Amino acid sequence: MPQTDHGHPPHAHAQHDHGAGGHVHAPAQFGAAFAIGIGLNTAFVIVEALYGYLSNSMALIADAGHNLSDVLGLIVAWIAIVLAKRPPSPRYTYGLRGSSILAALFNAVFLLVAVGAISWEAILRLFDPAPVASGTVLVVATVGIVINGFTAWLFASGSKSDINIRGAYLHMAADAAVSVGVVAGALAIMATGWTWIDPVISLIIGVVIVAGTWGLMKDSIAMSLNAVPRWVDAEAVRDFLTSQPRVTTLHDLHIWPMSTTELVLTCHLVIPTGAPGDDYLIELAQKLKDRFGIEHATLQIETDAARCVLAQPETV
Repeated sequence: MPQTDHGHPPHAHAQHDHGAGGHVHAPAQFGAAFAIGIGLNTAFVIVEALYGYLSNSMALIADAGHNLSDVLGLIVAWIAIVLAKRPPSPRYTYGLRGSSILAALFNAVFLLVAVGAISWEAILRLFDPAPVASGTVLVVATVGIVINGFTAWLFASGSKSDINIRGAYLHMAADAAVSVGVVAGALAIMATGWTWIDPVISLIIGVVIVAGTWGLMKDSIAMSLNAVPRWVDAEAVRDFLTSQPRVTTLHDLHIWPMSTTELVLTCHLVIPTGAPGDDYLIELAQKLKDRFGIEHATLQIETDAARCVLAQPETV
């Protein structure tokens, strides 16, 4: 087996271009969406909380509280995107890209906590119904549908490719759903006079929000633990690498998310005939990028499978 000066097998880090045709990195194009969303929703929180108090509507106050959590969630997601652009340092060798994963996890947890608080208040109000100015509630909640629906639309295009953006999208879509429920409750109260409808609507919406947030929670926890993202088939990656010319086997294959948009792969490829050269590695890295969306591939070439596997504390 070829050796370096330090007695280790040669190590090849496959570098490749990250130009316009590549995988999307931190979505800078959503900066305007964050600014607009934060501005609109901050103003609406103030207006909605005020009219919720004046109209004695628990559903409207709950919606204001949830909207406030949206504002905080958007701020956290935006900060994470800014941090993800910071260059690597001697200590943080990947930069702060992982902050986008933490932001997605924070958003999921925060959204669930907000739903819990709203549900508790709704239960208390359910046992002690109070008169509700349903006309005021109807108008304010309708405005909320427009504002939150528009903000959710700003993030919709990135919600499938980045769980941090998906967290922001779910926050806004959930609040639009809350506002729809508040409108439905106001109409029902106007038609029947049953004030208990107001807290019941809040509880129903809470269940809907939890159901929609659960997937974000699972994905963000898995990514924070360096799990292979669910949209990447690790076995397909393994089969692809072992099928490459001159490769007889491989070991220590690891795939994990560097951020919510970038994947990293490290792997030991066994090529008995020796190191295949830079062109081989560059081409293989490009294939991994094009086929699986893996941005950063580090490939170590070995010639003696048995000897190299025994030298590893763990193999995959």
